[in-house]
This record gives sequence, C-alpha cells and structure tokens, in this order.
Amino acid sequence: MSKELVERFLPVYDVSDGVATTVEADIGTSWEALLGVDLLELGREAPLVGVLGAVRALPELFAHLLHGERPAEPPASMRLRDLPSIPMSAGGWIMLGERPGKELALGLVGKFWRPVIEYAAISSADEFVAFDEPGFGKTVYDLSARPLDETHTLLTGLMRTATTDEHARRWFRRYWALGVGSGAHILVGSLLDSARRASEQQRAS
Repeated sequence: MSKELVERFLPVYDVSDGVATTVEADIGTSWEALLGVDLLELGREAPLVGVLGAVRALPELFAHLLHGERPAEPPASMRLRDLPSIPMSAGGWIMLGERPGKELALGLVGKFWRPVIEYAAISSADEFVAFDEPGFGKTVYDLSARPLDETHTLLTGLMRTATTDEHARRWFRRYWALGVGSGAHILVGSLLDSARRASEQQRAS
C-alpha cells in the first residue's frame, strides 16, 4: 500500500526510516489497538522508550527551572489522537491528515538538534506544507494498517525528515547520526509492538 499521506506532506526528504509488524488480528481490531496505545504507559513498560522520552524532555525541564518556572504537570495519558491538543514543547504534534481506519500522519517543525528545541509556530497541515523558513527541520511520522487477509494485518510506521536549508541539513545529519535515528526506530517499533500485543490479546479473549 502506498503511503498516501506522507507522500502528500513530505515527498522530498533527507532521511527516512521504517518499521513494521504483522498482527494476528483483523484490520479494525489492529487499528483501534494502535490508536489506543498509551504512550506514557509504553514508556513505563519499556525502560529504553522511557529513557528516550526523558532525554527529549530534560532540556525543556531545565529551561523552566533556570527561569524560575514550574514545569507543566504531565497528562494522565497520551494517545496518538491526543497529540495535536498538547503543546509541542510537552510532546505534542500536528495532525496532518488521516484516512480513517487505515493511516494517519503527524508532523513537527523545529530545530531538533538544539539542547532546547525551538519549534516553529505552525498549527495546521497547510502551514506545515508551506513552511520554508531557513534553519528548520520538518518531520512526518506516518502510521498505517493494511490487511494481509481476514485475520492478519500489517502495521507500519514511516519516519521522514526534510530540512529547509544546507545549514539545517548539516546540523540534522549530525543529530541523526548521534543515535536519534536509532531512537526513533525504537520508539515507533515499541508503539507497533504494543498495538500488536493488545490486538492479539483481544482476539484471544
């Protein structure tokens, strides 16, 4: 199945990575399980995922403390559909688009390589596509489900990033090479694996 959304929102990119898992459940069960994964609980269940999330959050936490500010209280849960309602600095994303029951795409625009990430002030898919200010990176995470047969589904995650100029490209490639690429792979792989377990447990019950 072609990745319709990621091709629409980020057809040209600098780096790309993908993960996939086969689920012993129908596409409807698998898709609902994917949307139902609590990302905060996933971090607690998988220590490495939790560490990777904490590494992203630490610079923001220190920035608040240095300015005498109280960090925002974390939400009780965080699922894929919750991300567009959360500030980017707290782990939120822009909902770029969705094909119900099949695919959704989330986006971020920022200077990801900085100790405290600077995010672009955008809030819609149209703004994401049009954004071309020098010095930034644009990232899309595309999650999809495809039926293999009546009782098996392929869940996939595709991560793409494009930069807006050569300066940003150099910085992002260093950032990616230092292990961020592996981290993104682990995070999305853990998300899909959690959805697979939930789907198969539901099917078995």
